[in-house]
Amino acid sequence: MDEKKLVDLAVEMGFANAALVDTRDIEFIPAFRPLCEENLCGKYGVNYCCPPDCGTVAEMEARVRRWPRAILLQTLWDIDDPLDERQTKPAKGKHNKLTREWIDRAGIPGLMIGASGCNLCNPCAIVEGKPCRFPDKKFSCMSAYCIFVQDLTDKCGMEYDCGPGVQAFFSLYCFGEPVY
Repeated sequence: MDEKKLVDLAVEMGFANAALVDTRDIEFIPAFRPLCEENLCGKYGVNYCCPPDCGTVAEMEARVRRWPRAILLQTLWDIDDPLDERQTKPAKGKHNKLTREWIDRAGIPGLMIGASGCNLCNPCAIVEGKPCRFPDKKFSCMSAYCIFVQDLTDKCGMEYDCGPGVQAFFSLYCFGEPVY
């Protein structure tokens, strides 16, 4: 599927916006990693796809750079308080589900980076000392990768801060001929 069709498919499926970017233009900020250590999401140390178990920032960056291209996917939600997990958690889940559906329909190999940490299993197999149940579908979030999302949205012509009462969520799908 050509790249323009990937964007068209995303919009057709219900994403508010979609834009293509070279992975070399994605900025990684290692100083963001301590934010994960604050564990506001509750997944630090209890999810294979979250720090410290997901890998170092350098390892995460290398996973992204392995793929030459990426598509940034955005959904918009009516959310009064972006800190209220009762509102944000279901929206992020729906965003990630839509991202997975887009991946399935696009039918191209790549790497998914979600709007939040992997939620394919509850609890994650790591807490039971078992291997990941879905190694081919698991995904880490933009925060775990330390991606500077606001810079990325600016490069892609998308709004990061949509104003009061509207929350944007983003996912990224890296694709193309892998560089080993």
